[in-house]
Amino acid sequence: MHVRTTIYIDGSWVESAGSGTIEVVNPATEEVIATVPDGTPADVDVAVAAARAAFPGWAATPVEERAKYLSRLQEALGARVEEVARTITSEMGAPARFSQAVQAGLPVAILGSYAALLSDYAFEETIGNSLVVREPVGVVGAITPWNYPLHQVVAKVAPALAAGCTVVLKPSEVAPLSAYLLAEVVHEVGLPAGVFNLVTGTGPIVGEAIAAHPDIDMVSFTGSTRAGARVSELAAATIKRVALELGGKSANVLLADADFAKAAKVGVADVFQNAGQKCTAFSRMLVPRERQEEVVSIVRELAATYVAGDPTVDTTRVGPLVSEVQRDRVRAYIQSGIDEGARLVTGGVDAPSDLARGYYVQPTVFADVTTDMRIAQEEIFGPVLAVMPYDDEDDAVRIANSTVYGLAGAVWSADLERATAFARRMRTGQVDVNGGRFNPLAPFGGYKQSGNGRELGAFGLAEFLEVKSLQLPAS
Repeated sequence: MHVRTTIYIDGSWVESAGSGTIEVVNPATEEVIATVPDGTPADVDVAVAAARAAFPGWAATPVEERAKYLSRLQEALGARVEEVARTITSEMGAPARFSQAVQAGLPVAILGSYAALLSDYAFEETIGNSLVVREPVGVVGAITPWNYPLHQVVAKVAPALAAGCTVVLKPSEVAPLSAYLLAEVVHEVGLPAGVFNLVTGTGPIVGEAIAAHPDIDMVSFTGSTRAGARVSELAAATIKRVALELGGKSANVLLADADFAKAAKVGVADVFQNAGQKCTAFSRMLVPRERQEEVVSIVRELAATYVAGDPTVDTTRVGPLVSEVQRDRVRAYIQSGIDEGARLVTGGVDAPSDLARGYYVQPTVFADVTTDMRIAQEEIFGPVLAVMPYDDEDDAVRIANSTVYGLAGAVWSADLERATAFARRMRTGQVDVNGGRFNPLAPFGGYKQSGNGRELGAFGLAEFLEVKSLQLPAS
């Protein structure tokens, strides 16, 4: 077991002000694999003071130098990508191949993207007689989740550092170990003291202390909509900027002329990826009513190839859920689908028969799902797919937009213009059209209760910048 006894503040590994610890559990084995400090508001105070003291110097650091630091972080983290992948598999259960390619690989790519972006980003522009200047917002509090434990950290820390902000990070207490690896890399490359600070702890203690802290200028939060509302409430007292990336209930719409086999294959892969623990998961598959059985047949066959198993085995496609609490929550949703009259196509409430230990859930598919069912409205955050029939395209739009969320979605058609026109009618932050790939340079974020603000690329950098107008006299 790995016992972490310190947190990272002002360029040093220091003891927490408190004596409590948090256990990190391997969800595949149910064994405690590490402990980290259970941080306190006093730790947050010290970290914020360090970040505040470091801010003027970092904000004044030339853009080229900040880019060099990001490149060094990319290189150093890239050198440890296998260790990062193993760590994330052990702390939250992502299958080994997925951890290597996405959980570890994507943060490295994001760091590189911001190093490159700084080479030609326009921090100043002239509009009439005004010089418009973009300046760092200040000290940023970053609060991140467990499902993509390092990617979500880097998606905040990289643009914040690129902008010239300093950071106090609270990673998820459920999966904090990969954040420690990032802090080690920060220390290794010699980032100036106080620019990056790490405080572990729980949301109600450390997270709330960050959100309410008067010397934090901005909070960037990723997590549940309920928790995001609490962050906004606490931040409102000091009118600090808040960026929120919250829940989702994404619709994958198969128009009548689509290639159903291809669309279903992509959709099933998406909703079962990371054991369904992704805010963008295509958890609703909308299909023409008269062709629902055709799609169900395809989906049933595809789902059979997704078997839950040991995440350290290369061939495993579906690992455990992150915790006992999450497993029980997802099973309760599956039971609600049964109770409310949805047709169970495959999977179910029971644990996989060959897995005596671990927080596993069977990949599950429902059909005949209607908009009044909980599994059609609420974010399950597990490997559960709801197939929903629609009558015509207007009905499909209505169903797609019928939840409080608006984070992601997809649409398929043999006619790209038709698919794109449909995508424009979806009230959601991003839409995959005919299988369009994820673009880490494009803005990522949601409509409605999926949050506000955007991450990634130039839009993500802009979140961490204030805008100042200097009205100059006529020459």
